[in-house]
Amino acid sequence: MASARGAHQILVASNRGPVSYDVRDDGSLHARRGGGGLVSGLSAIGPDAGALWVCAALGDGDREAVGRGVGEDGVRMLDIDAGVHADAYNGIANSVLWFVHHMLYQTPLEPVFGTEFRRQWAAYETYNRAFAEALAEEAAEGAAVLVQDYHLTLVPGMLRELRPDLLISHFSHTPWAPADYFRMLPDDIAEQVLRGMLGADRLGFLTHRWADAFTACAEQLVGGLGGTRTGVYGLGADADFLRARSHEADVEERMAALREQIGEGRRTIVRVDRTELSKNIVRGLLAYRQLLDDRPEWRERVVHVAFAYPSRQDLAVYRDYTAEVRRLADEINSAYGTPGWTPVVLHVKDDFARSLAAYRLADVALVNPIRDGMNLVAKEVPVVSDAGCALVLSREAGAYEELGADAVVVNPYDVVGTARALHEALEMAPEERAGRNKRLAEAATALPPARWFLEQLEALRGRG
Repeated sequence: MASARGAHQILVASNRGPVSYDVRDDGSLHARRGGGGLVSGLSAIGPDAGALWVCAALGDGDREAVGRGVGEDGVRMLDIDAGVHADAYNGIANSVLWFVHHMLYQTPLEPVFGTEFRRQWAAYETYNRAFAEALAEEAAEGAAVLVQDYHLTLVPGMLRELRPDLLISHFSHTPWAPADYFRMLPDDIAEQVLRGMLGADRLGFLTHRWADAFTACAEQLVGGLGGTRTGVYGLGADADFLRARSHEADVEERMAALREQIGEGRRTIVRVDRTELSKNIVRGLLAYRQLLDDRPEWRERVVHVAFAYPSRQDLAVYRDYTAEVRRLADEINSAYGTPGWTPVVLHVKDDFARSLAAYRLADVALVNPIRDGMNLVAKEVPVVSDAGCALVLSREAGAYEELGADAVVVNPYDVVGTARALHEALEMAPEERAGRNKRLAEAATALPPARWFLEQLEALRGRG
């Protein structure tokens, strides 16, 4: 049962927490607050709800903070061995589970589930057990525990063994692989993942497609869901925050700078993504180049504003992908650019204010992932757009389930088809674009972060 210190009625567990720390040159610690839907959602329950966020120390600053006893109220940061964390996070979560659920493997050569994989899997088990033990220690009798994402698939089952009194949920922020692809995992590992998640009372997914895929995996590999229930919660955009933030002074400054880079009177195709393999940035650039080839009338009349923020650069495959994005953007500019026109305006340094500025300026938003749990960019752009934006959307994005009716939908592998879709979006009549944008914004904000979190909490407590 819970220790004397365990008095928390609501607990959230995730790899990354709401705050991280940097060590300054003078040895002091600087706290940086995070954002995102989970942070916004948890804030909806208020400061008096007895909530605790359990997360991992991700870097030297975080570990220094734990060692000094420095921390935020309502946050417990776990100082898991750095080697264990690297093997669990990079070795398994990001290099195996992420690749399976996003169907990214080049199967003639990978994956190879040998002894190194088994060693790293043992670290993943250790990592998950550290979370389960901390949650068991901190939770009050009958508390609600909301476990997040593919980093922590084993936690619900481990926690159920330690604390059968708790109400436990797990939410998947990624897609879920079809059963045939999921079974690429070694049989015992696939079963361990499923049984770990089925230790929860409830499982949450972003779309019905991902929930159905999990159910199919459970039925084929472990005989079904047992007593676990599934629910679908399509995380929406935080309209009030985005609209207010997008009109602050720093965003206005970024808009002026972007207008100068774009040039007077030109149309804009905007994308904002991390350079994750699943985001399909390279094919997006190839489709833009195809547009310029197939429709030369757009040359000097349109600019592709591409923000590709480096992600997971400690993994070689991601570094190579980021380099290819840069190379291709340079190649397009070299082949098609003129003294007064830069076809691709590429930025690789993360800048949220600049992203919002691009959202406001967008005539067309390009969101073409190979596979994506949801894709909040597809939801944010219509909310922020000044004049109304046409959305070119991959049918493999989770957001397609809610936004597909008013988007120009593409097969993300079809470069020629995506080029045609970009032309269609650029040619769309202003009144049609405005009407579609209005409906997109309404759908995008149907379940904002606060409601998204509270609906899961109420369902877990049996009141929803």
